[in-house]
Amino acid sequence: MIDAYLNHLRVERRLADHTLESYARDLRALARFAAGLDRAPEALDRRALEAFVRRQMSAGLSPRSVARAVAAVRGYYRFLAIGGRLAENPADGLRPPQAWPALPKFLAIDEVDALLAQPDVATPRGLRDRAMIELLYATGMRVSELVGVRASDLHLDEHYLTCIGKGSKERLIPMGDEAAAWIRRYADDARPRLARKRSSPRLFLNARGGTLSRVGFWKILKAHAARAGLRQAISPHVLRHSFATHLLERGADLRAIQLMLGHADLSTTQIYTHVLEARLKAVYDRFHPRA
Repeated sequence: MIDAYLNHLRVERRLADHTLESYARDLRALARFAAGLDRAPEALDRRALEAFVRRQMSAGLSPRSVARAVAAVRGYYRFLAIGGRLAENPADGLRPPQAWPALPKFLAIDEVDALLAQPDVATPRGLRDRAMIELLYATGMRVSELVGVRASDLHLDEHYLTCIGKGSKERLIPMGDEAAAWIRRYADDARPRLARKRSSPRLFLNARGGTLSRVGFWKILKAHAARAGLRQAISPHVLRHSFATHLLERGADLRAIQLMLGHADLSTTQIYTHVLEARLKAVYDRFHPRA
């Protein structure tokens, strides 16, 4: 039944692959917990589910990870109840622990400049890397969206691209002159050399001319960050956070940032106001004579 539920999420709900992977891990943990009680997951009652949540918390998972596991469990039992496989839903009203939002990590502008300066643009791969990092910082795309960009998605003369995000929702994202120029240079000079004689709809290719994966780009970004001497751990999401934070610092409207990031709810985007508040407080504490 867990497999059936995950298939429902993939086919009917069209959840992203990494979300499905997370839900699958959570529900496998639930199945192991049930097996330890000599029961099937479908036979667990509310008390057992609350014990499972406590087990996840005591295992050292972050509040957000436990909250995601609770969401997976609630969705699973709702699926069973709607399908008539349970008379009552034992997860109805099951609540995750209170999660304090962790402020997202982001780069300073000079750190972004140092990162962008690392790829050797005299080589096809270096030119590809520069174009990808420029595009990621210029648009705030998710890494899965970045590696999925097709040449047909680009509208460089109009300075925007179309993007297929979570839930297969399409959105338009503006981009600046700098990113458009680097993408055009990559598409004209480097991509044909990487593709060789292979044909791919994807814009960004690996060294063999195939599709570049999310993990592949993460490794590329990590290597350039190390050469740039960046102290904090770098990931594609750090550049996404940097994009949003730098826009907000310069007066961008929060609703506009929400649309560019592809957040379904404005409350998700509001985490960046906490970033700005934290930075303002740090500046005050450092410079005010009576702080």
